[in-house]
Amino acid sequence: MALPGFSLAARLRAGETVYSGWCSLAAPVILEIAAREGFKAVAIDAQHGLWDYEAIRVGIAAIRQGGAAPIVRIPLEDFGGASKSLDWGAEGIVAPMINNPKDAKRFVDACKFPPIGERSWGPHRALMLSGADLKGYLREANDNIITLAMIETPEAMDNLDAIAAIPGIDILFVGPSDLSITLTKGAELDPHSKIVEAANDKVLAACKRAGKFAGLYCATPERALEVSKRGFRYCAVGNDLGFIRGAYAVAAKTLKG
Repeated sequence: MALPGFSLAARLRAGETVYSGWCSLAAPVILEIAAREGFKAVAIDAQHGLWDYEAIRVGIAAIRQGGAAPIVRIPLEDFGGASKSLDWGAEGIVAPMINNPKDAKRFVDACKFPPIGERSWGPHRALMLSGADLKGYLREANDNIITLAMIETPEAMDNLDAIAAIPGIDILFVGPSDLSITLTKGAELDPHSKIVEAANDKVLAACKRAGKFAGLYCATPERALEVSKRGFRYCAVGNDLGFIRGAYAVAAKTLKG
């Protein structure tokens, strides 16, 4: 059952592939534009982006206003920020560098209510944005809040099955750039290398064994379409900074003749 106003989990359970916008610039209007232009989910990148808590709070509402599911990537080990973002109405949390079952359990504890986790009660803004009632939110939140555990290191690759087996972990989400760096001990940055593609296949297999969803960050829409055919069900597509820079570069080149 889906909570009123919540769509991400329902889409995944229905068999859809969810393509997500990805935003680094602390501008809520860009989030709303991504949602209104058709992305069914939009992620706020608070790990590497320019977002602070105030902007995240406003940004979550902007995504909902545009009709999409708000997702927040927290900074490393900012599990307090995960709970806060959920209280403000996020439907999904991306946690970087989930390397082992202990990391995964700490992540789940911040995002899921008992008996699965230890999330503290206080989703007052989330209730306003979703239209859910108190009892309904508590009853159904664990099934409608999506946790995305980032797979970015050799340790995580060694622990794929153990991470996926943690109750409350919903998606194994590959960060291909970091994975390319860590798997080559810093020698290479290539998110499309053979070594990363082999790792992607292992992630897909682990998700299939555990009955979980697989996700991947994709630099382009074409890449997202390609990997969705392989079984990735949550695909982040590019980022706002890249799209804006690309558009300005084309305009400037045209003006130079």
